[in-house]
Amino acid sequence: MAYQFDFMPVVQNTELLLRGALFTLELTAIGALLGVGLGIVGAVVRAWHIRPFSAIFGVYVELIRNTPFLVQLFFIFFGLPSLGLQISEWQAAVLAMVINLGAYSTEIIRAGIQAIPRGQLEAAAALAMSRFEAFRHVVLLPALGKVWPALSSQIIIVMLGSAVCSQIATEELSFAANFIQSR
Repeated sequence: MAYQFDFMPVVQNTELLLRGALFTLELTAIGALLGVGLGIVGAVVRAWHIRPFSAIFGVYVELIRNTPFLVQLFFIFFGLPSLGLQISEWQAAVLAMVINLGAYSTEIIRAGIQAIPRGQLEAAAALAMSRFEAFRHVVLLPALGKVWPALSSQIIIVMLGSAVCSQIATEELSFAANFIQSR
């Protein structure tokens, strides 16, 4: 009962697999950049209780974190066109990944912001730093440093979740592998 591994289909379809891998990396990079950006905005709004946006981001975070990624992807890909907004598979995949990562990174970054001692902001004010400088140097950068392990893990989860995007016919790595296997 010895199995013979046959790598010829892989070799014969290297270009298709490389295109799929590149698409997966592009999808992950764009989703990560925009998702973390959305997460920073959401974290600041939620940590500093900026009304009414804090409540809006709270509902968004709870809604997204409590629904499966596949449901979000299907809602975007199949639901938005029924509302008159036509988007491609690629756009739907990116939008779903940004929305999903944005919700998770909002909470991760908010925890980092809340971990910064209040005395740090008081020290920044004593040094005559502007509010923006204090936020950037005293709050955001140290907060991102504290939460980087959790944030990078979430980005990896998003990359792994990109395989789900093959369900709407995005030509990422899993789609390419399934296509080769079906021949």
